[in-house]
Order: sequence, then C-alpha cells, then structure tokens
Amino acid sequence: MRVLLSTIGSRGDVQPLVALGLQLKVLGHEGRVCVPPDFREWIEDLGIAVTPIGPEVRKFAAARATATHPRTFPTPEQRRQMAEATVAAQFETVTAAAAGCDIIVAASALQIAARSVAEKIGIPYIFVAYSPTVLPSPHHPPPPLPAFPGETPLPPTSDNRELWSRDEARFHSLFGAALNVHRAALGLAPVSNARRYMTTERPWLAADPMLGAWPGPADDGVLQTGAWFLSDQRPLPRELDTFLASGEPPIYFGFGSTRIPQDTGHVLVHSARALGRRAIVSRGWFEESLVEDQAGCLSIGDANLHALFPRVAAVVHHGGAGTTTAAALAGSPQVVIPDHYDQHYWAQRIEILGIGVAHPPGVPTTDSLVSALKRALRPDIVVRAQAIARTMSRDGTNTAAEKLIACALQ
Repeated sequence: MRVLLSTIGSRGDVQPLVALGLQLKVLGHEGRVCVPPDFREWIEDLGIAVTPIGPEVRKFAAARATATHPRTFPTPEQRRQMAEATVAAQFETVTAAAAGCDIIVAASALQIAARSVAEKIGIPYIFVAYSPTVLPSPHHPPPPLPAFPGETPLPPTSDNRELWSRDEARFHSLFGAALNVHRAALGLAPVSNARRYMTTERPWLAADPMLGAWPGPADDGVLQTGAWFLSDQRPLPRELDTFLASGEPPIYFGFGSTRIPQDTGHVLVHSARALGRRAIVSRGWFEESLVEDQAGCLSIGDANLHALFPRVAAVVHHGGAGTTTAAALAGSPQVVIPDHYDQHYWAQRIEILGIGVAHPPGVPTTDSLVSALKRALRPDIVVRAQAIARTMSRDGTNTAAEKLIACALQ
C-alpha cells in the first residue's frame, strides 16, 4: 500500500505525518509526503519520499513577523488572486504526488485540493485534525480568526452552530469559486461548502483522548486515534545535557514558529530568576537568540523535546498541539501564551485539566510570567501534571497506521 500524506504548515503540522509515514514503513507499507520545501532534506534523510508544495513557510513567517505593518491585510481582490493561485498550485502538485497512491491523508486547514484529487483518482481520502477545536461541533466555537477590512460585522452570538455556519460561509467565499473551477475541469460536480467537503463526514482526530478529548458523543463521526508521535532517539546536545546536570531543573521557554519581540528575552530570564530558577530559551524557527548565554541561562536550537521536558521544572510555550502534548507526556507543568488559531484551545485545556496555567494572549511581562509560573509550580499542579501523564496514550501513531491499512483494504 502507498499512502500520500499531505499538509501545508509549520513543523507542528508536518511532524505527525512523518511519524505516521515511518510507522507505515515499519508495517511494510510506503508513506510519501507532500509538504513545504523547508522540511524536504530532513524527511528524505529519514527515507521518505517528498514532494514539495508551495513556498518556504519559514521565509513567509519571517517576512510577516518583521513587516513594518504586520497587521496589514490584503484587499479583497488580492485575497481572490491569492486563493486562486494557492488552489491551482495544490491541484497541480497534489495530483502529481498522488500518482500511484492508494489513499490520501490530509492534515491542514488549507487542504483545498486533496479530496478532489482523491475523488478523481478514485481512492479514499481522510482528513485529520490535531486539535478538536478545528472540527465543526455544536460543543465548541471555531478557532478565532482576524476580521478582514471591509467585512460587514455580523450580530454577536454564542450559538456554536451559527458561528460554524458563518465560518464555513467565509471559507467558501474565499476558496469555493477557485475549487469549483478546478473540479469542473476534472469533470467533478461543484461543492457548496468547501470547508465541510474538505473535512469530510468522518474526520480523524490525532489528539490524546485525555488531553484533547472530543467533546461530542463517540458515534458522531469523529475517529480519535490518539496523538501521533515521531520516535526521537536523538541524545541531547552535550552543552544542553551539561547545563541540565549542573543544577536544579530550569524553566524551558520556547515559541516554535511564532516570533516574539526580541526584547522579550530579558523578560523570560528575569521571570525565571525571580523564582530562583535557571532558564533554557529555544530559538525556535529563527536563528537569532532571544537571550545571550549567561550564568543560569542557555539559548538552544532544535532539540529532542521528549528527552528534554522530563528534566525541566516547567514548560512555557505558545500552545502548539505538539509542544502541549510533549510537555503533558513528560508530566511537566505548563504555562501557555497563545497567539492564534488552536493555541487558545490548548491554553484552556491545560488550565481545565489542572496541569498548568493559561497566560493571557499577547507579549508577557516579567510580572505576568512570574505570576503564571508561581501558579504552575505549585505542588498540587506538579502532582496533577505527573498523574495526567501516566494516563496518556502513547500508541496513537500505530493505531492510526493500522486503521489506515484497514481503510485502504476495504
């Protein structure tokens, strides 16, 4: 069996699919990936074939973060042109990548073309989400998105069904026309709800059942497999291992592909020092350090988080699904500072579960971080985080691989 694993996004979107591809390989099947070019070398080194799609997302993120007016939005005409170009590129690239495949698995909020390609070829298609909040449900609202200039404000409502209806209408108004043009070229019927068509009637949820529980009944169409982990056997860099061994467990600060202001570095270090703790600060996607290495502080690049997190006192991060799950598995208390999309959901979940603190969105101050860390490091939170870790599933990747094989063989 040959599976195409497709996504558009950052490392957090790509890594779970790579984990699934490697597990399929263990079971005697082939996984191919269609992902942004940033990840090609890393994935090919793991022995998985890669079809790059779109521009490098790291360059896009860097340009957006350093823009003079980072909140400037494109005009309606520019949005239309961007949507048409994105959809056209997806149809071309995914069609080529899917040649010879038996099934397509898509994981992204922007997988506009993948299901249509599967429909044309005549193979199964599965949409996977890493967070429950991405999937429509009357039990939660859609993730918050910024309003475009010129959009007519709609009356406020707390009705989740209405909020999802509005979200789907907005998505279809942006991508529906371009999607249906390409479907017509393939001899396929038009769709009236691009979001619902993309996510399907039977989506998969690759999230831990404890940490990211589906809020609806078990029989309402969502298949929850558990989170997909990439088996990472890398040792920690010598400098990092030495730092960890030289004193009490430090506090880890990392914000993944989210760039925070350069002057925030001293806030992170000062908040740790105010609590008598050392600090590890991850550079994430960006090369420059937020802090200079100094006594009690270490700036690091990429590292094996599953090896690192059990050795820290707390994890302060942006609320990505992968980082949240890795910290929870390690039993480490968390402080989540959400920025966008599903990060707000994960901040709420760690607060509700009693395994950490949801910090208000926005740039933290020393006082706000010290306050959040004091709460997160309370003995009852530490004990609760360790207890939750023991209940979490660790076989989600294998469960998904086996279900995928069974689906393809039906």
